Amino acid sequence: MGLRRKARELAAKTLYALDFREIDPEYREYGMLSGYPELMEQVAKLDRLQNQARVLDFADDLVKNTVINLEQIQAQIGKHSENWSLEAMSKMDLSILNIAVYELMFTGTPAPVVINEAIEIAKKFCGEGSVSFINGLLDSVHKELLAREELEGLPG
Repeated sequence: MGLRRKARELAAKTLYALDFREIDPEYREYGMLSGYPELMEQVAKLDRLQNQARVLDFADDLVKNTVINLEQIQAQIGKHSENWSLEAMSKMDLSILNIAVYELMFTGTPAPVVINEAIEIAKKFCGEGSVSFINGLLDSVHKELLAREELEGLPG
């Protein structure tokens, strides 16, 4: 398994453990998440990743930026999750989706890589129905983002 996959798994498990959906939006900025650094350390230790700086740095970046952009990310998830509220989703599904939608919206990581990584992580931690749901939702978000990019690229 590659370093980035390990980091994405660590980030998803950390977000799951944080259950940050209940955090007051005023305190969402990095460093203000109560117990976050210690929690990631504990999860990394369980996965025997505590000495892998590149994994920890990438996972930290994913968690930090996902939380900072959570409102926009979850608006996209909500828009594309036909008949599912965020509250009704499995917390692990939502953790994986939050990270993947962050990557689709805010990084230059190619969409097929982001979607495949999310699917592989879902296969490991979620049920079969979750894998299909995550795949479909991320594909839908990706298509919307592509359409938006094309519109923005048109001469005005």
